[in-house]
Amino acid sequence: MDLDFEQLYKAHYMNVYSFVMTLTKKPDEAEEITQKTFFKAMTTKSKHHGNSSQFTWLCAIAKNLFLDDVKLNKRYIDEMAEDERISNVNIERAYADEEIAFRIHQVLHHLEEPYKEVFSLRVFSELSFKKIGLLFGKTENWACVTYHRARVKIQERIDLL
Repeated sequence: MDLDFEQLYKAHYMNVYSFVMTLTKKPDEAEEITQKTFFKAMTTKSKHHGNSSQFTWLCAIAKNLFLDDVKLNKRYIDEMAEDERISNVNIERAYADEEIAFRIHQVLHHLEEPYKEVFSLRVFSELSFKKIGLLFGKTENWACVTYHRARVKIQERIDLL
């Protein structure tokens, strides 16, 4: 790490982190984006040219990384929601069949955590991904991804029965 970057990091880390916290409202995400900001500042070809303060330059990088994450997560959640609508029809149809329902419960009984609980909360308790995320102290995106993975695991294991 070169000395100028180390000084930049020490001088602006907390201010950039505080700025990102105002965007994300989530300490883990703010920490991650702040780290990415300094990494990008260190590795990017476009260096600070002095047109603005170093802090302003770092905040611009952080804001762009935050917006990229928002777009990526929204697209991913939208795709997951579409997948869920399609496969929920299949799982619900299968659940109506008593034999298949028993097989789903067999697989669910042996499914590892947190997949088992997230799937149960979503399907049987009909909780939103946001509420499931809150229960686990995680994000809505985490709950959506975990539920999707649980569905895939259940489907794969039912096919093996």
